[in-house]
Amino acid sequence: MHPKALLDACTELTRLVLRFEHPADAVVSRYFREQRRTQAFGPRERATLTETVYTVLRKKLLFEALAQGGSGAKERRLAILGFHGPRDYVKSALNEAEKSWIDACDAVRPGEQGSGLLDLHRHNLPQWLVDALQAQVGAEFHALSDSLNQTAPLDLRVNILHEKRADLQAELAKAGLDSQATPYSPWGLRVQGKPVLNKLEAFNRGAFEVQDEGSQLLALLLDAGRGEMVADFCAGAGGKTLAIGAMMRNTGRLYAFDTSAHRLDALKPRLARSGLSNVHPVAIAHERDERIKRLAGKMDRVLVDAPCSGLGTLRRNPDLKWRQTPATVANQAQLQAQILTQAARLVKSGGRLVYATCSLLVRENEDIASAFSATHPDFVPLSCAQVLTDLKVDAAATLCSGPYLRLWPHRHRTDGFFAAVWRRA
Repeated sequence: MHPKALLDACTELTRLVLRFEHPADAVVSRYFREQRRTQAFGPRERATLTETVYTVLRKKLLFEALAQGGSGAKERRLAILGFHGPRDYVKSALNEAEKSWIDACDAVRPGEQGSGLLDLHRHNLPQWLVDALQAQVGAEFHALSDSLNQTAPLDLRVNILHEKRADLQAELAKAGLDSQATPYSPWGLRVQGKPVLNKLEAFNRGAFEVQDEGSQLLALLLDAGRGEMVADFCAGAGGKTLAIGAMMRNTGRLYAFDTSAHRLDALKPRLARSGLSNVHPVAIAHERDERIKRLAGKMDRVLVDAPCSGLGTLRRNPDLKWRQTPATVANQAQLQAQILTQAARLVKSGGRLVYATCSLLVRENEDIASAFSATHPDFVPLSCAQVLTDLKVDAAATLCSGPYLRLWPHRHRTDGFFAAVWRRA
């Protein structure tokens, strides 16, 4: 594709994404579907378009400051700054003034003395989120914010129902994919680059699923065993459901509850590949659904991977920092408390309850867990560090803060996750 045409497409997609009317990944997917009618983008063009708008989202405050010195439409200037590809390529679509401007922009180093930029141009976060994160990590704030502006690595979860990690790693190596065992999850492999995985024979036979290492650890915390009754209360597309089902060795009964039948539909092809037959997807109207009430006190294990702000996934979903607000977080927290209370009713005496989010915020994490413990004395908090140590997770204590699992991108190279664990007396 001609550089000018590709830059024009990047400009248009940037304009659509920055409306913040819908999640960025949904906007990008819709754009590609609609453009098929007039022009087909190849894999390289699609990658350029996607990574360009994601770079703009990650560095929005910096780029808006630099764009003040350019010319033309704002979205075009932002797309030039974030263009994913060789600078010489995009420069071939620019006039001389634009070339001089982009050279000057590329020479700027945020955070360096004399750069003329402010702290906000380095962290690229809204101030309310800066305040919340600085209160938690203090001097580590810039290490955290820098990590949030990086691209997440590609982690795979080996399907332990049929596969061994070392064998799959060797098979991937033969296919030209370099991978390393994840440092904490016993099921994980971290793959270099962004290879196409769905054409691999290993993928089609269900040997692995794409899943962040931190998400794998949440499923591991449940420690679901053979023959048990288990519920994944907010299953979504089922990433953790599949991990739990394999951990149960395809025995017992595993309910995958969600209020979205559409999300559960995405589980079906993954379930077929996995070889699991103990998973039962159930679409519910809300957390008080009659089908939930009938199972009260019958579950050995319940995972509540609650709907949340998602701010622990900014490496993958950078638009969330611009779409979330203190008000949306407060609303989420209210819903999280309600869901956790209802899900807890499923747990039988001696059973385990796990509450988890992919949020970095105390309001959605420690506050919810401590409030639940205060109002549910029959649920005894467990140490996540001890649970993971018992499961032979290396350096388990370094993954935890107090009784809770606390994963940080800058410390652990995972997405940001939180989990609390209780045993019902």
